[in-house]
Amino acid sequence: MERTLSRHTTPVHLWIVGIVSLLWNSFGCYDYTMTKLDPADYLGSMGLSQAAMDYMTGLPAWLTAFWALGVWGSLAGSLLLLARSRHAVTAFAASLTGFVVSQVAEAILPRPAGIMSPAMYVVTGVIAVALLAQLLYARRQAANGVLR
Repeated sequence: MERTLSRHTTPVHLWIVGIVSLLWNSFGCYDYTMTKLDPADYLGSMGLSQAAMDYMTGLPAWLTAFWALGVWGSLAGSLLLLARSRHAVTAFAASLTGFVVSQVAEAILPRPAGIMSPAMYVVTGVIAVALLAQLLYARRQAANGVLR
């Protein structure tokens, strides 16, 4: 007997993408939280110089707000994706906006030499690609009627 999918059936790929994105985006929230709650130990454990730690803890409030929008927006997007909510698109778009604004601002603001290692540029690129992919995936699922 042939089984047909109803419009209420959640595709397996949505669960896979949703869970992987939730795990991935949770790390950004962990990083943000630890940087705010215990910056000396957390940032020090990453081998950052005192100048780099001072830079990270001295970010302007508006930049911190865009960083928060980026990390918490992506976590919200993952949760909304798993809930099959069309609002996942908005959350991922807000997250990408927060990320782009914070990256542009950090490129413009003066910062200590050597704060960004080559590996950090790679990580930043991976984050950008992941955020864009999550947004495009959520848009596609909303267009296909999977998100309601």
